[in-house]
Amino acid sequence: MEFNVQRDGLTLAGIYEPATQPNGTIAILMHGFTGNRGYAPTSLLNQLANRLRTVGISTVRFDFNGHGQSDGDFVHMTVLNEIADAQAVLTAVHHRLEPKHIDLLGHSQGGVVASMLAGYYPDWIHRLVLLAPAATLKTDALAGQTRGLVYDPDHIPEKLPLDTTRVLGGFYLRTAQALPIYETAQRFTGPVCLIHGTNDQVVSDTATKRYHASYSQSDLHLIPGASHGLDGAARQSVLALTTKFLLE
Repeated sequence: MEFNVQRDGLTLAGIYEPATQPNGTIAILMHGFTGNRGYAPTSLLNQLANRLRTVGISTVRFDFNGHGQSDGDFVHMTVLNEIADAQAVLTAVHHRLEPKHIDLLGHSQGGVVASMLAGYYPDWIHRLVLLAPAATLKTDALAGQTRGLVYDPDHIPEKLPLDTTRVLGGFYLRTAQALPIYETAQRFTGPVCLIHGTNDQVVSDTATKRYHASYSQSDLHLIPGASHGLDGAARQSVLALTTKFLLE
């Protein structure tokens, strides 16, 4: 069912999908950079949501601002305002649905957002799953190399053409350079599941290894040969690992 949330005048398009036999836990799923909440049946978040609901975990998925069906212009998107998006959704889930437990799950940049939100709300979050979390977005911005873009990191333009349809705002890169990613994430001391493919050509698995070193209780799973999308043969492993972890 529709689960739209308002944040600073923007409508974030979300969907709440209750489990057939709910166990009291709701997992909030967060997509990555330029992605969406998972409209295609083959998408990672769609398949994760379907699997989780079969074991009693209800799910909420949403599009970040400037993505999918949510309001906003991509050029104004930053990790900081995606955290604000996620916080608005978390608050709505907490108050509207009143679950026994709330778990967070994020892929790529959504993993960075989920990790930092859990650090801000360690008392609200039960468990955390990070799939190929893109914490390297900070080091990329400091180096002046982001998703194929090359720029002067000390003199970042206001806008940079990302592809034929999207323009990346310079403020995204300026704020990325100063994000306290691991410092904030480690404030969450609950159970964390970390999953990363060894053949990820977008985000180095060194980011996930650093998360593992930062957390007080985390499980690290490196999937041999898996890409950033964790698709193909790796997908079933991701679904199984995530489900097992959230049911523990």
